[in-house]
Amino acid sequence: MSQESDGDFAEYVSARLVRLHRTAYFLCGDTNTADDVVQATLLSLYGRWRQARSVDNLDGYVYRIMTRRFLDLKRSRWSRVFLRDTVPERPYTPDDGYEERSSVIAALQQLPRGQRAILVLRYFSDLSVEATAQALGCSTGNVKSQSSRGLATLRTIMAAPEPAEARGRGGR
Repeated sequence: MSQESDGDFAEYVSARLVRLHRTAYFLCGDTNTADDVVQATLLSLYGRWRQARSVDNLDGYVYRIMTRRFLDLKRSRWSRVFLRDTVPERPYTPDDGYEERSSVIAALQQLPRGQRAILVLRYFSDLSVEATAQALGCSTGNVKSQSSRGLATLRTIMAAPEPAEARGRGGR
């Protein structure tokens, strides 16, 4: 790749890295896996940068790569390997929105992968129905129906009372 092309790539990534990581986080549910998905996405994009620059909807193209990398990771055996017995504790302040964000992430993880991908791209990454359909390689009707089903399921999950054993372990 030329230096000009490298500069264009670096500029594109710099402008969107936070948003890409946030989208990956909502897909995966944890920061480390989100880092892996973003890295795999950017590696793939870099290899195709010359062709990618000429597409009509570059962001949609990148989200499609990201969704595929996320699904590839979930299908791999490596995704089932745990390197630690417990998750390290993370300090937080009570007013940082941690509980709300945590409950949304937990609820998203209960959705089927396809619905989760659609909801994350539509509502957290703020893509249109058409851009989401393009990113996922499906029809706009599929995006609309899966969005509706996913939101209904998410509302049900979020409205359900927390089990007593979770409250006893320091939950809400």
